[in-house]
Amino acid sequence: MVIMIIFNRSIEPKIKELLFKGRAILIFGPRQAGKTTLAKKLLAEFGKEGEYFNCDTLTVRNYFALGEPEKLKALIGNRKIVVFDEAQTIQNIGSILKVFIDTYPKVQIITTGSSSFDLANKINEPLTGRSFEFVLYPLSLAEIKTSKKIDEKEIYELMRLGSYPAVVGDDTPLLRENLLKNIATNYLYKDIFVFESVRNSQLFENLLKLLAYQIGFTVSVNELSRELGASRLVIDKYIRLLEQAYIIKKVRSFSRNHRNELKKSFKIYFVDTGIRNVVTGLLESDMNNRSDKGVLFENFFFMERLKENSLETFSPQIYFWRTTTGYEIDFVESRGQSVSGYKCKWKNDVVTFDHFLKLYPEAKVKVVRPDDFLQ
Repeated sequence: MVIMIIFNRSIEPKIKELLFKGRAILIFGPRQAGKTTLAKKLLAEFGKEGEYFNCDTLTVRNYFALGEPEKLKALIGNRKIVVFDEAQTIQNIGSILKVFIDTYPKVQIITTGSSSFDLANKINEPLTGRSFEFVLYPLSLAEIKTSKKIDEKEIYELMRLGSYPAVVGDDTPLLRENLLKNIATNYLYKDIFVFESVRNSQLFENLLKLLAYQIGFTVSVNELSRELGASRLVIDKYIRLLEQAYIIKKVRSFSRNHRNELKKSFKIYFVDTGIRNVVTGLLESDMNNRSDKGVLFENFFFMERLKENSLETFSPQIYFWRTTTGYEIDFVESRGQSVSGYKCKWKNDVVTFDHFLKLYPEAKVKVVRPDDFLQ
């Protein structure tokens, strides 16, 4: 008998605080990150007063019609809270929900979508002032710790196999690898290929592989264009789609116009390190002997910060910092005038922040190592 772990998600109490405020709840995030599980868990507390609807089914889609809120109300009936899962499949979804919310403000609507580029474009503008938005990423370490013991071996496995709930929820390495490969193969590009005109899927996958090898390094669109034999416009478009589908995150350079600071550069990190390792084919389990362990840890730390910051209403922006002479800080978090700098190190190497602190003397700085996540 397989017992599936249900992880407590940090955004759950925040969503509960905002229910029945006359606004829709929008939950974005990558496929398989746990949006449906979370939505159903929220519904469970309301018993027969709540209902789940999968918008992938034709039967449900037939109830959505622009300008006809009564038709959708017939589907909902007297229920006080409903979930519309995979809402990006509904044409004019934002405009339809706007009219419905204005007509039936006491019905709480929760929508989920696995692609910000489609669902957000269809929802955000029509629902201005009528929605609260959340992003559900793969599991954070804090969420995992509520249901599973974390030791050094598990930290390394999280860096190797990522933190999708299905993958983390099992303890068998081979099964975890197969679950991860299934996500990467069957779900990774689904939204992009369905909703966007990607004319060259091979080019798209080749680009993703090049980016996977470049995590932690500045990315040159011109170099990618030359290597792949594609225009800069196409490369820019595909990078944008990858970010909007929650596969990668772009991190821009930090500068307050000091001389020698890089000002227009960017790096790429993966939303899930396991997906990155599948793309590169680097799934070796002996982390200490991996040549990419440093950048993997860097990627892991970045996503932990991003997940934690996403819980805040006004979260800090995350950048990297580098000068033309080669001085570098892995990550800089900026909130107003407050600045924090982080350097990621695998072992106890000597680290200095001298050049960064000369320009930003009020900054808080910290060296981060894998052992720090065991505390």
